[in-house]
Amino acid sequence: MEAVPARARVYVTCVALAALLCLLPLPGLRTPWWAVALLAALYAACEHVVRRRLGGTFYPVLLASAFLLPPSAAALVPLPGALLLRAEQRPQALRRTWRAAELALAVWGAGRVHWALGGRDAVADSDFPYALLPCAAAVLAFCAVLAVLDGGILAVAERVPVRRAWRGVLSRSLAPVGVHGLAGLMMAVLWRSPYGPVAALLVLLPMCVSWWVFAQYHRERAAHQATIRALVQAVDIKDGYTRGHSERVGQASVMIARELGMDDDRVEVLRFAGILHDVGKLGVPTRLLRKNGPLTPEERRIIELHPEYGHEMVRGISFLGEARAAILHHHERIDGSGYPYGLAGGQIPESARVVAVADAFDAMTSTRSYSRARPVAAAVEELRRCAGRHFDAEVVDALANALTRHGWHPAVTADTPPTDRAAPADPAGPGSVGGDRESVGRGAR
Repeated sequence: MEAVPARARVYVTCVALAALLCLLPLPGLRTPWWAVALLAALYAACEHVVRRRLGGTFYPVLLASAFLLPPSAAALVPLPGALLLRAEQRPQALRRTWRAAELALAVWGAGRVHWALGGRDAVADSDFPYALLPCAAAVLAFCAVLAVLDGGILAVAERVPVRRAWRGVLSRSLAPVGVHGLAGLMMAVLWRSPYGPVAALLVLLPMCVSWWVFAQYHRERAAHQATIRALVQAVDIKDGYTRGHSERVGQASVMIARELGMDDDRVEVLRFAGILHDVGKLGVPTRLLRKNGPLTPEERRIIELHPEYGHEMVRGISFLGEARAAILHHHERIDGSGYPYGLAGGQIPESARVVAVADAFDAMTSTRSYSRARPVAAAVEELRRCAGRHFDAEVVDALANALTRHGWHPAVTADTPPTDRAAPADPAGPGSVGGDRESVGRGAR
């Protein structure tokens, strides 16, 4: 977002001023400036390599500085790396300032806690296991400061509800930062040992190996995602009526999942579920998908097999998790009248109930060659009318609340404008609510 709201700029300015206040005691401190410079250069180099080559961020050097230096001096260590590292989005100067300020505050907070608990003496004396207690407290302080500041910027800049902005931020960061904290403690102990700073640098080697393994995992995941995109593109080419539909169902599923308070991992799974919900159409003859006029009972049965086809296609993609259930059951209905198995109520997986609402909503709000888009308000009203029969009422309410906050921008998904030709056939019967080919009043495929 290039146009940063004024309130976000004020927030960043306040955080930067707070970071400057942390540096005020520096003139009166006996600081080993060579150590500050070495750690700052080391952090800048590591951060550059990790971000460009492996992705993510690198905290061991920052935490080692919190364990080795006075808090105000430790707060200097992240500044060169954060200010010089290229920001991925504009405005770059503001983003660099933000990153530098929040890291300085986090390191200062970790250093203060570590110092107050006598951690500096424990590190100098290699006093184990006592040294682990101040280290753990410092890591917790480091994570807490980052969580508070990151949640604040989300609430201020993106208008994310305060409760959701901070939900899960601290708990998700504790484990990975805890590993970085142990590496930082090992660096600090070796730094204070007779072997000196050179030995401390050796700690970074196994960390780099672990980061490489982590990066390989992400590359593998990216390959899976590329496969998913290819499948979706194949569906869009085969069924031109709904081009772009899958991506928008994924987006709507994410909005619902977040409103329901799901954690980030489940939100990501729901995004995949929405994107892939129609992948089974690849197993349906194209002539049926594009047929004008009513379907025969046999043709309807063939089309209603697409959830099962889709489930079989993605069965081997392990990270999809509950998305597979959503693909299989997104045409089930709360009253048990859906397909393929006629599940009802709580028998329908929650992920499938989410995708069903997102699917129908996008169908109603997208212009296609056989129907014009309905206004968002009208689509939500129709979903509410069918809640309790076709859709989970709680999921419908979650979508309505998310739309109130974030809005929706439906797109034209067909190649040609609406015509007077007959609409594609309706396998579910008139008056039904659907999302694959027909909007409300036309049925569902």
